[in-house]
Amino acid sequence: MPAYRCCRLQGDAMMIFVVLLEDAPGKANDVRQQNMPAHLDFLERNAAAIKAAGPLRDGDGAPAGGLWLVEATDREQVDRLVREDPFWPTGLRQSVRVLAWHQVFAGGIRLGAQK
Repeated sequence: MPAYRCCRLQGDAMMIFVVLLEDAPGKANDVRQQNMPAHLDFLERNAAAIKAAGPLRDGDGAPAGGLWLVEATDREQVDRLVREDPFWPTGLRQSVRVLAWHQVFAGGIRLGAQK
């Protein structure tokens, strides 16, 4: 079975970012339910950059936030996507953390040296 690579890199022009989105306590259920259709439409419209996305849950299974893998040229592009997400103006997100990521292992295979 071939190794899974998260995102296709085009030279050094594109980077992969992990976006950790933490929900504000007490807002997750109502706000998420009301805005989910618009949020999913947003993810589909931005699928060229947002390669994977999904909810995070705490130890009790309650919604805790979300995680995205984003392919972008720079952090500013990622920040724009976060602000354009329909969840952003609702106050659902308590915090956002954007980290650059370099994939070095997948499917049991080393993919390259760590940068």
